[in-house]
Amino acid sequence: MSSSAPPRTLADQFRSWPDERLVALLEVRPDLAVPAPTDSAQLASRAVVRVSVVRALDLLDRLQLETLLTVIQVGPAPSDVVHSFVNAAPEAVDAALDRLSELALIWGDPETWRPVTVVAELLGLPPGPPAREIDAALADLDDRARTILDHLDETDAAGTVANATWPVRITDASTPTEVLLAHRLLVPRDERHVVVPWSVRLRLRGGRSTRERIDAVPGLAVGDRAQDLVDRGAAGAAYELIRRTEMLLETWATRPPGGLRTGGLGVRDLRAAAELIHADLPTAALIIETATAAGLLALGMNDELDSAWLPTDSYDVWAGRSGAERWLTLAKAWQENPRLVSAIGSRDGDKPINALSPGLERTWLAADRQTALTALLDLAPGQALAAGTGIASLVERLRWRFPRRPAGRFELVGPHLDEAALVGITGLSGVSSFGRALLTGDDPVPVLDALLPTPIDHVLIQADLTAVAPGPLEQEFGRQLSLLADVESRGGATVYRFTVDSVRRAFDSGWSVVEVKDFLASSSRTPVPQALDYLVDDVSRRFGTLRLGVAESFLRSDDETALTELMHLSAGALRLRRIAPTVIVSDVPLQVLLPKLRELGAAPVVEAADGTVRVAKPEEFRARTPRPRPGTGRDNARLAARTSAVVAAVRAGDRAAASRPSRGPARTPADVMTALREAAASGDEVWISYLDNHGTSTERIVRPREVGGGQLTAYDERSDEVRTFAVHRINEVRTSGADE
Repeated sequence: MSSSAPPRTLADQFRSWPDERLVALLEVRPDLAVPAPTDSAQLASRAVVRVSVVRALDLLDRLQLETLLTVIQVGPAPSDVVHSFVNAAPEAVDAALDRLSELALIWGDPETWRPVTVVAELLGLPPGPPAREIDAALADLDDRARTILDHLDETDAAGTVANATWPVRITDASTPTEVLLAHRLLVPRDERHVVVPWSVRLRLRGGRSTRERIDAVPGLAVGDRAQDLVDRGAAGAAYELIRRTEMLLETWATRPPGGLRTGGLGVRDLRAAAELIHADLPTAALIIETATAAGLLALGMNDELDSAWLPTDSYDVWAGRSGAERWLTLAKAWQENPRLVSAIGSRDGDKPINALSPGLERTWLAADRQTALTALLDLAPGQALAAGTGIASLVERLRWRFPRRPAGRFELVGPHLDEAALVGITGLSGVSSFGRALLTGDDPVPVLDALLPTPIDHVLIQADLTAVAPGPLEQEFGRQLSLLADVESRGGATVYRFTVDSVRRAFDSGWSVVEVKDFLASSSRTPVPQALDYLVDDVSRRFGTLRLGVAESFLRSDDETALTELMHLSAGALRLRRIAPTVIVSDVPLQVLLPKLRELGAAPVVEAADGTVRVAKPEEFRARTPRPRPGTGRDNARLAARTSAVVAAVRAGDRAAASRPSRGPARTPADVMTALREAAASGDEVWISYLDNHGTSTERIVRPREVGGGQLTAYDERSDEVRTFAVHRINEVRTSGADE
């Protein structure tokens, strides 16, 4: 504290803080800054709103949470008193107290720490019986009652009963739970639940809030793993991610899968995609979802104006970048993706969960994924999670770090790490060098560039009509080769096979026989085998012998023998009719007739209306790139500037408030809320003018406890009980010292 006098309220605490500390508060609790508060009093009133406080509590680790609970139970209290109850080193407790103060969950100074009011209602325990009564009560318990008490104490759980508020005398207690209630070793939390009170908890735990020390972070189970092996394994996964994404989107550019009416991707299309990229279904789903999150894949329309999943305009820009830059785009998109990809393939009731279907968004998922990966940064280079026990130890560490997180979210730690391995951030259960750079905010591109194989522009053509690519191919060269040959196998080297269909595909795209042979000769580091030359010549000779048009369809050829053979083979099936020695017509549509003729071994080309050959290269479709998802961490600079502006506005409001005359009674709705929240934070009494159901104004002196949801919860001196008041019926508030 910069001032020698302790703060009187939370608002006074904020006024005494330096700007840097206010900025840090607004960065960790950004909901306090929207909209910008007018002054420190309004900022303090927001800091004690229940919803905001719950979010802040979720940021605490186990030590900080136990320290806060101790302040609630024994506060207002100095740091030394808190030290005596928390089972941790004094310096660790002091660090926890500083963190709680930075989050505005407690306020004051080391001589007197106070919790904000709503925290006590959320976490506080009933005080329980005096210590001298506890030993006698424990001595009267039978084994069953003691077992129940020990279980609830060890698990920090609440017990469920039929009616917790029903008064029970010791002589009337007939069940173990009733005995515990009668002795006040258990006390009601609400009508259905009972808890162990604070004094009983201390007695059972030897005077401390926990049995074991809570300042030791659970360790990770690790094993030795050479960092170069980890890097090479992760780089291989990164390369596969890039290659499979490019292969999938290149295929979907010409043969896009249709979009479901719900917006997702069909199960058959997912299976076809997995077969295309030689991956299992979970891997294919991850790649599809990651490409969508990166803005490379979106819903668009095909040439029939049907909904289809298509590469976006951004894909062409992405495809022209280096391999490491392409990986960085995908890795960041996976990091920030809020969709639960691991649920794809399971069922929601009787409905399957499809890839890209709506409803998979989880607001907390990206943060959970990031915390799991950040915890791996504690692994030193040359270390990796131990097989079998590594993930379990990581879960235990995360449970200590986030004790209020629901248990079901810890079950996703394993899937998070599996996905990180597929993306390439981790390898062999260790953090890769470029993955570490990504997680720490450094540039991973130079590190990954050195690990990825250099693209090559040649293959080794063999006599069995195959070509071996001994490494990754340059993008344009790979596209040309894929047009001329089919991939037969992948591994350390990719094997392509030349077939009649693949060579004809190149001719369909407009290549001439000379261009095909020149490409083969220039791209092969081995002589082009004679068998491949014969294959190209044979396809070239037959290519275009037949010509199709629309009659519905027609075929014409200068080779009458070829037409005669065709009529003999399939005149009935294709409904062919010969109208001239060199012309056949059919009522089968062109788009049906063309593939049927190719299945028969013919190599027809499509003839345009003017008699020229129409090149049959498929058209590539694109969808519009969707707007980036807000709140994905791409606007950190903008957020920092906005936070600084909010702090400046708060300071300006404080100066304006200080220069105003002393404040009189609060009569406007905003002033009423501010006065009530300040009183709730400080524990002061206030006078209120309250309109009852008949519109009659009554005066009351109350001690506010909580303000939220349009309700004031306060102790009313007139009725000697805690009551709730509708805030909109309070037309005036006077605090001690307020002027008329």
